[in-house]
Amino acid sequence: MFESLTEKFNAVFRSLSGRGRITEANISDAMRGVRKALLEADVNYNVVKAFCKDVAQAAVGAEVIKSLHPGQVMIKIVSDELTKLMGPVDTRIYFVSPGPTIIMLAGLQGGGKTTTAAKLAKYLVANGKKPLLVADDLQRPAAIDQLIILGEQLDIDVYSEESKNSIKVAKNSIKHAKQQGHDVVVLDTAGRLHIDEGMMSELADVAKAVTPHQIYLVCDAMTGQDAVNSAKEFNERIELDGVILTKLDGDARGGAALSVKAVTGKPIKFIGIGEKLDALEEFHPDRMASRILGMGDVVTLVEKAQEQFDVEETLKLQKKMAKGSFGFDDFLKQMQAVKKMGGIKDMLKLMPGMGSQLKDLDLDGAELTQMEAIVHSMTLAERRDPDLIDSSRRRRISAGAGVQPHDVSGLVKTFMRSRDMMKALSGGAFGGLKSLFSGGFNMGAVSQMMSAGRKIKQRSKRKKVIRRRGKIKRR
Repeated sequence: MFESLTEKFNAVFRSLSGRGRITEANISDAMRGVRKALLEADVNYNVVKAFCKDVAQAAVGAEVIKSLHPGQVMIKIVSDELTKLMGPVDTRIYFVSPGPTIIMLAGLQGGGKTTTAAKLAKYLVANGKKPLLVADDLQRPAAIDQLIILGEQLDIDVYSEESKNSIKVAKNSIKHAKQQGHDVVVLDTAGRLHIDEGMMSELADVAKAVTPHQIYLVCDAMTGQDAVNSAKEFNERIELDGVILTKLDGDARGGAALSVKAVTGKPIKFIGIGEKLDALEEFHPDRMASRILGMGDVVTLVEKAQEQFDVEETLKLQKKMAKGSFGFDDFLKQMQAVKKMGGIKDMLKLMPGMGSQLKDLDLDGAELTQMEAIVHSMTLAERRDPDLIDSSRRRRISAGAGVQPHDVSGLVKTFMRSRDMMKALSGGAFGGLKSLFSGGFNMGAVSQMMSAGRKIKQRSKRKKVIRRRGKIKRR
């Protein structure tokens, strides 16, 4: 997310930090770099022009010229202006009483509207609501089946009819929701490949028939300015209450996220950051600005960790760390929790300064699978005490896991170093971060173990190549 924009911003800030003396001319040069970076990220031209003007004025007003750390002051100013540009924070869904609260989703075909409907329903369940998903996209083939399947995966009710009348389906779904005690209705409406009069008329008719309390536009962030332009047109025809940007985990240049609020005046409510049904985040402009500037997003990281790590369990793990009795089973529990949080790479991206280092790093689930195979081939005693693993045990474990004995040895050595590091950390170093994670989560140790997993994977790949070459030679 925003890797290219982050790199360009950092280059601008480095150019300021490297100067012994900062002048208005230097600031002007820096703003040219910022302007170019934003335009290349497909940010709306008028938005870029106003943004650069505001930053330049704030920079001079903040006496950056007299500052001992001009680069740092500029980062703070740009961060504040980015937050203003995308803000204010408005992630609230306004629920009515008595219910049900009706939320209508609109958008072009291919923007991820149906999947977003399911993600939003899952979010509502996590916040104590009983939503009803409504399959009111009667234009796209298999849209109804897709929503039903997603509903089954989430154990959330889906209302559908064998009908071609979207108004009738919407009205009947509200009656059904009242009868079944649903307090929120999420309407998945029809989209088109482009905005046309028929599409807008149908949406307006559905909105008029059921008077939704919230209308959210679902936009594909990867389409850049096209997403912003479509948001503007939708807002002019059906009064929007907010925008949900999808596919921000892809090759999104950032233009839509930085432009849509300024152009439409409507807040970004949520962002989609993956294909999984829990990959929907509330949108916080300050956190997004921090990510764009390469400063990570520790608050979101902590929130995700606290969702996955049980307090009592993590307190037990902390005691084990302090005693140095942290075992392989404990480690696997942490790795599985990290997997649920979105994966190691996504988590490391949220740590300050880690984003740029991960650009060319390939971290998939294969490393964890290899490591799980090795650990599951150990006896319970070996998992608790890796010191028991001698050469004969390594051979047995490697045979069971389908790896080489030195792969087992390498993993054990890395684990023991990580265990020693965690024992030291539990004594007080990085205490603030440790307390935020309730003591049971250590990204540094997890990163070390994933590194060991990558080495196993790389060695395995090299061996496959050698075997293939050997077969060729024998032929």
